[in-house]
Amino acid sequence: MMETVIIIDCGTDLPKEYVEKNNVPLLSMTVNFKGNEYKDDLGETLPYEEFYREVRAGEMPSTAQINVYAYAEEFRKHVSQGKAVICPVFSSALSGSYNSANIAKDMILEEFKDADITVIDTKCASLGEGLLAYYAIEMLKQGASKEEIVNWIETNKLKINHWFTVDDLNHLKRGGRVSSTAAIIGTLLDIKPVLHVDNEGRLIPITKVKGRKKSIRALAEELDKRIVNADNQIIFISHGDCLEDAKLLEKLIREKHNVKDVIINPIGAVIGTHSGPGTVALFFLGENR
Repeated sequence: MMETVIIIDCGTDLPKEYVEKNNVPLLSMTVNFKGNEYKDDLGETLPYEEFYREVRAGEMPSTAQINVYAYAEEFRKHVSQGKAVICPVFSSALSGSYNSANIAKDMILEEFKDADITVIDTKCASLGEGLLAYYAIEMLKQGASKEEIVNWIETNKLKINHWFTVDDLNHLKRGGRVSSTAAIIGTLLDIKPVLHVDNEGRLIPITKVKGRKKSIRALAEELDKRIVNADNQIIFISHGDCLEDAKLLEKLIREKHNVKDVIINPIGAVIGTHSGPGTVALFFLGENR
């Protein structure tokens, strides 16, 4: 049986230690920050604390998707060693990376007629994409076949719940996620939106609550309503440099559910550019999104 490799991107926001320990190939999107280009490599080149400190001080970063060349180079490396490739990609509704990956796949197939490359639009973001990748990586370690892993991802990607809240609406306004009026009024009234990622992989505002603590509680309540087989689940929480709030969310969840584990990790610079400091996001498996 052909050896399989899973190639992930930085949109997973997985802990760097986990990715390195499991030798998972990582592709990085680019952040234009303070006049320089940085790779979002899970906080190594551009530390999370520094990134969020500067954004809080008014720095306006911008991001660029992974280009065709980067995907092609990575695919070629593994295909030329006779490996099959699974590449779960950041939601196509939020980035052009999926498109780049498919063009790269076609290029490699012209070069290597027998190449076995599967590119998957996860319709996920941040640790939602990370959760999908985590399960896939663990399956691979346990000896699952490429087909089994791809089937699992396709069957479960639209069951991955993404629920999040932001502290400052202006970052979402900049990305066109909320209107200027909504951002101004929300800021004045201390209104915090609760958003999710829908089946198309888009960010959708669901409800609004007054005050930070209530918005975090609202995330826990969504989990209460939607989680299945909580005892067998590892819950993922990502945050925009607000660890205490992420820990509060963990506490609220553990009070009601005997989950297997909770993994907390910062939101990387690429997603953090659009969501801003103070974002808290929760990810778990439900019957659907």
